[in-house]
Amino acid sequence: MAAKSRAKTRHSSGLTDIAGLVKSMYIRSVPSYGNSFFFTIGIYLLELFGILAFTGIIMVVFGPYWASLSPAGNFIRSIHLWAAEAFVTLVLLHLTVNLFTSMYRHKKIVWMIGGVMLFLVMLEFAFGVGITGDFVAQFNAKAGADLWNGMGLGYWINPLNVGAVYGWHIAIVPLLLVMLMGTHYMLVKKKGLSRPYRKDVPYSMVAADHGKMYIRMIYILAIVLAFAILIPAPYSPPLTMTGIANSQPGVMALTLLNEFNYSSGTATYLDTIQPYTFSTRNVYVTLPYYKYVNLTGSKNWESVFLSENSSAQAATLASAFAYFQTNGTVAGALNSSNPMVRVAGGLVHMAQDGVYGPVLQGEETSGLNYTYAIRFYSDSGMLDNRSEAVGGIDEQDWGMLKVGTAGTGVWQVAQYWTAPYDFMEIVTDDIPGWNDLQNGIAAVIAFMLLICLPYIPGLRNLPDRLGLYKVFWNRLTVPEYRRRRKRN
Repeated sequence: MAAKSRAKTRHSSGLTDIAGLVKSMYIRSVPSYGNSFFFTIGIYLLELFGILAFTGIIMVVFGPYWASLSPAGNFIRSIHLWAAEAFVTLVLLHLTVNLFTSMYRHKKIVWMIGGVMLFLVMLEFAFGVGITGDFVAQFNAKAGADLWNGMGLGYWINPLNVGAVYGWHIAIVPLLLVMLMGTHYMLVKKKGLSRPYRKDVPYSMVAADHGKMYIRMIYILAIVLAFAILIPAPYSPPLTMTGIANSQPGVMALTLLNEFNYSSGTATYLDTIQPYTFSTRNVYVTLPYYKYVNLTGSKNWESVFLSENSSAQAATLASAFAYFQTNGTVAGALNSSNPMVRVAGGLVHMAQDGVYGPVLQGEETSGLNYTYAIRFYSDSGMLDNRSEAVGGIDEQDWGMLKVGTAGTGVWQVAQYWTAPYDFMEIVTDDIPGWNDLQNGIAAVIAFMLLICLPYIPGLRNLPDRLGLYKVFWNRLTVPEYRRRRKRN
C-alpha cells in the first residue's frame, strides 16, 4: 500500500509540474478587450496545430492508403482536413484583427514573423493537398509544379515528387512553424497584448480569463469533429495508366506517339526554365517497349522503324497517327505492318495488363516520385478532362477550389484564400508574354508588402485612416464603451 501511495504521489507531482509549466506560459494581464474571441485567437491556433500534429502523425504511421481508403483512416484524415481549414481561417482572422487595429505599430518584428508564418501555412496546406494520393493530389501537384517551374524553382521544389513533398509537409515546414510560433508567442508574452494606439479607445487592464479560453477550445474541437463527421474528406480515385489504357486506348496510343516524336507537352515544356530535361522517347517508349519485347518474346518493331530512312520514318509516323486517330483498335495494332502502330499498340496492351505503369514508375529515382506518370496524364489531356468532369476545375484554379466525384456532384473545399491568385491567373491568361513567372512574382511582392507593412510610409497608416479599428474595438468587445453608453 505504501508503494502504491508513493507511486500515486509521484504521478500527482508529475502532473502538477506539467500544469505549473503550462501556467508559467500564461499571459496574466490583458487590456479589457483582450478576453474577447478576436484577441485570443493565438491560443486556438496552438490547439489546432496540436490537432494537426496528432492526426498527421497517425496518418504517417499507418500510411496514405489507410488514411484514404479505410473508414477509420478517412475519419482521421477528415479531422486533419477540417483542422487545417480552421487553422488557415483563424490565421487570416488573426491577421485581419491585427491589421485593422494597427497592432504592428508597437510590435513590428512580431508582425513580420506573423507574415512569414502566413506564407508557410499556405505552403503547408498546398503540400498537404498534394500528398493524399487521389486525383485531387495529382491535379494539384501538376498545377503546383507549373507555378514553381514558372518562378524558376522547379529544380528545388517539385510537387510531382511526393517523397520530397512529404519531407516539406511533415518535417521542414512544421519545424520552421514551431520555431517561429515559439518566437512569436514569447515576444507577445514579454510585451503583453498591444494596447490601443488611439487615445479615444478606452480600456483598463484586467486579468486574463483562461477558463473562458479553454471553453472556446472545446467548442472549436467540437466544430472540427462535427465537420469531419458531416462532411468527410473527399476521395476521388487517381488516374492510372491501366485505367487510361482500358477506357481510352486510342488517346494513350496517340500520347505515346507524341512522346516518341518529341511533340508532347512535356517534350516541348518551357515555363521560364526547362525542368523536364529527360527524353520522352526513352522514358515513355524505348525503355518500356524493351521490357515488353523481353516479356512477350516478340519482334522489336522500334528497331525496324529506326532502320528506315528519315522520309520513310516520317511517313510511318504519319500513318501511325492516322490509324489511332480513326479509332484503330489495339488488337488490330498488334497485327499491323506499320512498326510504330505495333510499338504503340504493344505498349497500350502492356498498360491494359497493368504492367506499363509499374515499369514506368521503376524508371524514377524514387517510388514516390510521380513526375513521369503525372506528366504523361497531362500530355494525354486526361488530367484536364477528368478535372472538368469531377469538379469543373480549370487550369487557373491552382487552389483546387472544387473537388468531387463524377455522379456525386461537387462540393467546395474552403480554400477561398487562393481566390485572389486564381483571379489573377484568369485575368492575365490572355496577356501576351505573361505567365506563371509574372504571377509568382506578383504574389511574392504582395507577401513582401504585407510582411514589411510596418516600415512602409503611407501604407502603414491606411487602416487607421479608414477607421478599420472600429470593426474590432467597439461596444461589443470593449467593456468601457458599454459602461460609457450606460452612463449617458
